[in-house]
Amino acid sequence: MCARTRTAEEGQGRGRGLGQGLRERHKAERRGRILDAARELLRAEPDSVLGTERIAERAQVAPATVYNLIGPRDKIWEALAAGFTDELERRLTLLGTGDPRDVVASTVQLFVDDPVVSRRMVREWEQSGLVLDRSPLTQLRRALADARERGVLRADADTDALASVVGTACVGALHQWVAGRIDDERFLARVLLALDVALAAAAADPHRDRLLTPLRSRGSA
Repeated sequence: MCARTRTAEEGQGRGRGLGQGLRERHKAERRGRILDAARELLRAEPDSVLGTERIAERAQVAPATVYNLIGPRDKIWEALAAGFTDELERRLTLLGTGDPRDVVASTVQLFVDDPVVSRRMVREWEQSGLVLDRSPLTQLRRALADARERGVLRADADTDALASVVGTACVGALHQWVAGRIDDERFLARVLLALDVALAAAAADPHRDRLLTPLRSRGSA
């Protein structure tokens, strides 16, 4: 192959790559507009039916675009949940902390910052129990493992199991909050209580009194 032909083909390849990249950016932009439109509709009319045509009109796209980029209605809730976990990961990354309490407190704060959307998402999405699986559990496992490495938790502590127990408690508290059984403050208190119990149970001897202090100073949440 001559140099001129090879150069031309390389140029065409770069052009195709740029074109594909631009198309992907346009798709991501339209997808973002669609999800923003869904959130805006929910905030304006919390109990309304979230139909494809209403979302499309609000996002200024065709109904077929909503279906192609997101899917049917049940996929809209799934996409909103994915957006929620993306935002949580972004916040935790910016926070840059290895403190397990910061991880769970940031999680609760994200829910209560947008209560209408959060509650509808959890109520409507059939797999809402998975909303905390990707995040914050990844960060919580990492923070607990770091605490074990620093000697705060016992060397034999199963930090993955601890994170799973705390995550289960978080999901339970989340559903109580969604149902209106507990308010924002009690939501946070119950999540932190579950974490404090897990930390105290796995505490290394030099840190046991410190990790027991929150439990001793707090009544039942």
